[in-house]
Amino acid sequence: DFCLSMNANYRKGGLIGIAATAIGLHTTQEYLELLLPSVLQCFDDPESRVRYYACESLYNIAKVTRVAILAQFFHPIFEGLCKLYADPDVDVKNGATLFDRLMKDIVTESSPKTFSVNQFIPLLQIYIKRTNPYIRQLLVGWIIVLNSVPDISMIDYLPEFLDGLFNMLSDSNREIRQAADSALSEFLREVHLSSVVEFGPILSIL
Repeated sequence: DFCLSMNANYRKGGLIGIAATAIGLHTTQEYLELLLPSVLQCFDDPESRVRYYACESLYNIAKVTRVAILAQFFHPIFEGLCKLYADPDVDVKNGATLFDRLMKDIVTESSPKTFSVNQFIPLLQIYIKRTNPYIRQLLVGWIIVLNSVPDISMIDYLPEFLDGLFNMLSDSNREIRQAADSALSEFLREVHLSSVVEFGPILSIL
């Protein structure tokens, strides 16, 4: 397996080969269990170019497989995305931003059967406690996007991440403060319009 080689160039070559294989196959979703683990492990590679190629490879795999990638691999992919979003290398960060947009597109076009909010919320609870500005930017973006999907009611899960949004209001980054404020304002509007909101858990946070 080239992705496990001690030579960084071999690892990069392996990732390029995996991406090319995914693009060339007509039934890539059937081989995700073989293709993805090697790519995901390269997110922790000490070489920034290897991490970049891992992000690029995963982007190409996701672009081909679309919703098929969600059911089995969303959890490790999102964890990897959080790592890449906070990467010290600018190119890796930019690659992660492009991949993030693709994943959001895939999730918004998926059905409740292929994307489970119940599986996403525990991840959100873990990472929303981080103070890294890039991770915060990523998370508030996901909260806003998911809340805009007609089949997803993020307000039902609001107590699970409300304190995290409140903490973002004091972030030193203006864009994060504005995004968090925008998300909270939208949830407040929905609370006013809804007649079935459980106020107990929300009030315990306030």
